[in-house]
Amino acid sequence: MGRLLIFDIIDKPASSCVIAICSVVWFYIQKKGIRYGDVGLSYENVVSQGQHWRIISSAFSHISFLHLIFNLSALWSLGVVESIQEYHLGVEYYIQYSIILLLFSGVLVLGMYHVLITRFNLEFFRRVTAVGYSCIVFGWMTVLSVKQPSLKLNIFGLLSLPISFAPFESLIFTSIIVPQASFLGHLSGIVIGYLIGWGVVQGMTNYWLINLAIWIALGSVLSLKRTSASYLPFLEIESVADADLPSVGPVAAANSSASWTGNSYTLQGSNAVSNMV
Repeated sequence: MGRLLIFDIIDKPASSCVIAICSVVWFYIQKKGIRYGDVGLSYENVVSQGQHWRIISSAFSHISFLHLIFNLSALWSLGVVESIQEYHLGVEYYIQYSIILLLFSGVLVLGMYHVLITRFNLEFFRRVTAVGYSCIVFGWMTVLSVKQPSLKLNIFGLLSLPISFAPFESLIFTSIIVPQASFLGHLSGIVIGYLIGWGVVQGMTNYWLINLAIWIALGSVLSLKRTSASYLPFLEIESVADADLPSVGPVAAANSSASWTGNSYTLQGSNAVSNMV
């Protein structure tokens, strides 16, 4: 009798949570008819229009069901990182460097687009839109290929690849079965994965994880508030002025008029009307 799924989920808590999030987001996208341009990452939206929240939204969004299944199947196999205590791996390591992969790979692919647009005048890349968790998936393939080259990666439960060759084999395989997949996005994940595997990017701790997560969340929310029509009431600043008291300053002068009659002072309020819709 095989091992119960619940025990695998317990061994891979972070991977299981990401799989659940991506699945829920996919169902929501299908239900609402959301398109690539609504949640995806592109140079035009992120760099030119300042929609930095797309670095996060694009990672957890999938439009194609095949793309979703490929990423989640590979992610489930890569969850082995969470149960490996050698080489200082484990759940904490997995969470810490998943954040690094998500952020740095997004920045790197935008940098690639910038070079192609400004140096080679390839304006096509200004509006190329990428979605999916592939950058992080390819990053972890690469980290394992450096730290655990003897492992094998199972995809769809049918295809088994030596982890040492998996990043580039999967890069070619994905480009064939999902032509819309972002080649540069996957490549950026591989590059950051090698930097982590070789120890160029290191020193991540829970302290830096929490700080980085807070800044990413804050920056994403503020960016979303500033660049989209999304209603975020918790960011609204309400006036604390008492409507029964007279205003002071230029605003008061514009909205009200005052006159002296002998020793008395008369304040006449504005006649402006607000319509509640």
